[in-house]
Amino acid sequence: MSEKQERELGVGDINNIWIEYDKQNDILYINFGYDIEDADESILTENDIVVRIKNNKVVSLTIFDFSKKAGIEQY
Repeated sequence: MSEKQERELGVGDINNIWIEYDKQNDILYINFGYDIEDADESILTENDIVVRIKNNKVVSLTIFDFSKKAGIEQY
């Protein structure tokens, strides 16, 4: 798929969303369901967010440098 090509994706299991923040590494994990390990593909966006996709549904987002993106000072 080319860099500029867009496609429509659904979202995984919205009834089982779980969020985890790794303060030491400043990474926010957002997972839609529990079978994220078997993702079909992973895409790294230009703003350092990893989108994991399975069966044309987003199953997780990994947001690097989260506090900076959210405008939060990390202590």
